[in-house]
Amino acid sequence: MYELVLLALLFSLFAQFKVSSAFKKYAKIPNRRGYSGAQVASQMLQNCGIRDVRVERVAGNLTDHYDPRTKTLRLSQSVYDSTSVAALGVAAHEVGHAVQHDVGYAPLMLRSLFVPLANIGSKAAIPMFLVGMFFNNSTGTLLMQMGIIFFAMAVVFTLITLPVEFNASSRALGLLVDQHFLSEDEVRGSKKVLVAAAMTYVASAVMALAQLLRLILIAGRRR
Repeated sequence: MYELVLLALLFSLFAQFKVSSAFKKYAKIPNRRGYSGAQVASQMLQNCGIRDVRVERVAGNLTDHYDPRTKTLRLSQSVYDSTSVAALGVAAHEVGHAVQHDVGYAPLMLRSLFVPLANIGSKAAIPMFLVGMFFNNSTGTLLMQMGIIFFAMAVVFTLITLPVEFNASSRALGLLVDQHFLSEDEVRGSKKVLVAAAMTYVASAVMALAQLLRLILIAGRRR
């Protein structure tokens, strides 16, 4: 079990390395039309008929995200003003999430419903499980079982996230070409960045599943 968790951790570190290296590589290649990440995001939203989403700058590196609660698309400093094919790919990906929200994409709606459950699960699961291990009675068993259930909710959230992210990337690449922001050869760089980013979500899901299995096995040995 420890070997499985270690492999999942190594995969996660590898995925982080891939997305970082891919972004750095294609951040050096400007798009031929000179669009910035912010310009692409704003124009894409307009072209898709979405006029109630704000595009804002946010501090940090690759901290880009779409907030469906406030309908705000936030682009990091390395994306907002950049004209690289990497930046345009990231900006278009976040627009993909805004389009999902606008059309009521079911996995995104389901993920939004799971956010509070996932937050509770990720914060309470491990402490509850560890406390349960100190009680060699039915109370301890119950606490461990509840910890597993809470952690499972967080795992479900990571699994729901996968189709949401894959679909956003697919929409992004289509929009970049269909709306003529990037040519076919330029979009290959954006695709490599988005594929590398998708690996991080897969790695998170694998890591979460490995941890869940570990908790289940520990509880099984306890019984």
